[in-house]
Amino acid sequence: MSEFEPRGTLIDMHLHTTKGASDSMLEPDVLVEEAKNVGLTGINITEHDRMWDQWDITPFKDRNPELFINNGMEVATDMGHILAIGLSGYQSGIRKLEKLRDVADQQGAFLIVAHPFRHYFDPVYFTSRGLEPFKMTPTEAANLPVFQYVDAIEVLNGCNTPQENFFALEVARNLGKPGTGGSDAHSSQGIGYFSIACDEVIESSKHFVDVLHAGKFCPVFGLSEGKLQNFYDASELYVSDSL
Repeated sequence: MSEFEPRGTLIDMHLHTTKGASDSMLEPDVLVEEAKNVGLTGINITEHDRMWDQWDITPFKDRNPELFINNGMEVATDMGHILAIGLSGYQSGIRKLEKLRDVADQQGAFLIVAHPFRHYFDPVYFTSRGLEPFKMTPTEAANLPVFQYVDAIEVLNGCNTPQENFFALEVARNLGKPGTGGSDAHSSQGIGYFSIACDEVIESSKHFVDVLHAGKFCPVFGLSEGKLQNFYDASELYVSDSL
């Protein structure tokens, strides 16, 4: 299979730094340096339940004009973790996904369910909680409530297993929703391991949200190996190479 050639900005959609995530060891300047080293042309910072203040994000962007930088957020909701792109900031009540959806609609934001099937194929994860192991098919799982509130599904997450990612892709296909990719990096390791390739060169955060809503992107892998692949077209290759 031939290497995928991106036409626009290549963005790691899921990143955490010491600026806003207590569990991260990734310094913002190290993030920028490593992102450029691996070939990314954009980063979407998604701190836990907060966004960078404007007096921090603006000079950070100004110091790094060669890289598109977006100020996003990962919200811990009652239905799982949600990546929010295009919000003006944290707002009371958005830990309820229904409320987050309302706020996103008011502000034109884009919502992605993050790592939706993490640990789902480990029987101990459920039995230790007194629950039956997960047995749904992708078609059945597509009916889970969380997917009715989001615009897209994270189908490539750097902290997931290949099985978890592939299952998320099958659910996205069942729903007809787009899939995204992100490293979920909390250190300099793994940055750019998964990302999205946009069909356009992103010029601003508003342009970014518009491109996401238009579905003008695809999830990609293989950048670190110099063999970028579209996950939609090469998912079987990704799974076989990961086993």
